[in-house]
Amino acid sequence: MLAAVPWHWWLGAGLLAAGLGAIVMLIAGYLKAVEAKKHPTRAQRRAQDQSQ
Repeated sequence: MLAAVPWHWWLGAGLLAAGLGAIVMLIAGYLKAVEAKKHPTRAQRRAQDQSQ
């Protein structure tokens, strides 16, 4: 019974770290998607120039 309280705190710390990591990855993925449209790669620019 005495080990339940410290174990509870470690579970909370792990879930907090996982949640923060998920939020950071979500923001990074969004910014990557938005910036990719603003700054296309060389291959994407070449394909766009050929289609025009």
